[in-house]
Amino acid sequence: MFAYILRRVAFAVPTIFVIILLTFILLHAAPGGPFDSLQDIDPAVLANLRSAYHLDDPVWMQFWTYLSGLLRGDMGPSLIYRELTVNQIIVTGLPVSVTLGLSAIVIGLSVGLCCGIVAALRQNSLLDYAVMAAAMTGVAIPTFVTAPLLILVFGLTLAWLPISGWNGGQIKHLILPVTALAIPKVAVIARITRGAMLESINMDYVRTARAKGMREIKVITRHVMRPVLIPVVSYLGPAIATVMTGSVIIENIFGLPGLGRAFVEGAINRDYPVVMGIVIIYAIFIVMLNLFADILYGFLDPRVRQK
Repeated sequence: MFAYILRRVAFAVPTIFVIILLTFILLHAAPGGPFDSLQDIDPAVLANLRSAYHLDDPVWMQFWTYLSGLLRGDMGPSLIYRELTVNQIIVTGLPVSVTLGLSAIVIGLSVGLCCGIVAALRQNSLLDYAVMAAAMTGVAIPTFVTAPLLILVFGLTLAWLPISGWNGGQIKHLILPVTALAIPKVAVIARITRGAMLESINMDYVRTARAKGMREIKVITRHVMRPVLIPVVSYLGPAIATVMTGSVIIENIFGLPGLGRAFVEGAINRDYPVVMGIVIIYAIFIVMLNLFADILYGFLDPRVRQK
């Protein structure tokens, strides 16, 4: 198992490097710059600014300078918010995004698994049709539609919950954004669970266990659920990363001070270090979560360890 994990880690390092390189090249190839909004600035002052941030160096030299700082844990200063470094922006915004993302995925996993299992056990019943119809609706409607609807109904019409702000992460400020993020995950996990459950229920070893007189609850927990968890785990790694990056929209709609909001502002203002730093954090999350999913594969299906 250790060799299996080591191979995955060895593959993750060059993957992150390639992401850093491509992101750097694409950012600097895009038209515009961080100081384009300074209309009336003296050309000499503009030249000094570009020199201070090494923007007048060749691209390869800028990349080498950035990579050298990155290896020391320094992501550089923000070009727009000059009193802040990228590290400070990430340290401030990351807890918000992580809180939103993990809360949404926990709700999506727990509710989605329950809905999928119930739908599979009541196949072709009214309950099954209702769960799958709700799941299809949840998949089809994007978060930038569900979020304003939740604000309209529960924030403005009923006035039950606040519609914006973080306020230290109080529960009432989390309910609407987390719900908007969790709805698509509940829908997808419910569909995956139902499909895998129906396939697992019809396997020969499950019929054998029932023929031996094993109680239905034991058949489900011991023989049916383990194969069901494999496709769910395969979805979870990218799903957690998707929730983290998908919070870009949610954080802007609900006015939350997370990484998503900083990413949008950085992209609009051509704040290269901020965009690079956030992309790197998201890339590390994606790679590490997929690594975690691969390790879980090894426990759920020992055959994977030998690949």
